[in-house]
Amino acid sequence: YDGVNQPYTFDAVISNPTYSMRWNNKERSDDPRFSGYERLPPKSDYAFILHSLYHLNETGTMAIVLPEGVLFRGLNERNIRKTLIDENYLDCVIRLPENLLYYTRISVVVLVFKKNKSNSDVLFIDAINEYESFRGGNKLTSIDKIINTYKNRCDIDEFSHLATVDEIRENEYNLNLPRYVDTFEGMPPVDIDDFLNEIEDIEEEIKEIDAKLEEYNKQLNLF
Repeated sequence: YDGVNQPYTFDAVISNPTYSMRWNNKERSDDPRFSGYERLPPKSDYAFILHSLYHLNETGTMAIVLPEGVLFRGLNERNIRKTLIDENYLDCVIRLPENLLYYTRISVVVLVFKKNKSNSDVLFIDAINEYESFRGGNKLTSIDKIINTYKNRCDIDEFSHLATVDEIRENEYNLNLPRYVDTFEGMPPVDIDDFLNEIEDIEEEIKEIDAKLEEYNKQLNLF
């Protein structure tokens, strides 16, 4: 095909394709866009990843927006994900808040790919909590923080982590963000003295209520 067997390549590829659709992958084994990955993509997500990557030149950068499932789904997608990581194409994973896009309420991820990486690590940025709510949806905040973190490729507590390939292999090529960035907000510490004083106050209130009930019962001759 024109543009396939003789591909056009670009310095930058940006894509926000249709999510998780079944596609006809029959008779695609000889398609150069999908060869070299052991398995054919069962859904459109990885088909678009491989198609876009095929048209990226050797010094370019690619960013694609997809549902979180691409990070951890198994079988054929896991095999493709493994090849992309072993070939050192994946540069960064950014998780965005839910209800950010007008056409879906789900949380999505941005995957950044490069073919000429000088490093072998993968940066994970979890921006799941970086938003402001407004009528009709959420608005992404801390954009400068996300960009600077990507440029500096640094670890930030509860926000980002620079993972080695060995870490990813230990996780069996599962890229789910909570495996790399801990954004869990624990319970705030409890002041024991305040807690005990609160219990005493409640007990006193119970005694007062019991005394009032007993008085009412006497007035009503219930006992």
